[in-house]
Amino acid sequence: QVQLAESGGGSVQPGQSLTLTCTASGTINFIRDMAWYRQAPGKQREVVATITAYGIVDYRTSVQGRFTISRDNAKNTIYLRMDALVPEDSAVYYCNAQHVYSNSSNRFVSLWGQGTLVTVAS
Repeated sequence: QVQLAESGGGSVQPGQSLTLTCTASGTINFIRDMAWYRQAPGKQREVVATITAYGIVDYRTSVQGRFTISRDNAKNTIYLRMDALVPEDSAVYYCNAQHVYSNSSNRFVSLWGQGTLVTVAS
């Protein structure tokens, strides 16, 4: 059993910053790719940023240059530094992880955290 827990959400004004944290716990074999997703009311869940086990990152265009995803494998943790926040960034942010449960086959299961709410408003 592996669980993901996000933290760091809150309410901020436009232009301010927040850093989200996601920590995996439980019986961890190996975590491959991890990612941050977000979902605003009435909209589809969308990927925000991804990071592989080796540190290769990717961002959706709307956050490119403002957000930074990073990873600390020793702590089983990823972060999302969000700068220059705008109201369009308001959403519930979810952590996702690919937990490899079989070393021999490299098969994995996709896990989700409970989400943390980010609100950007004046």
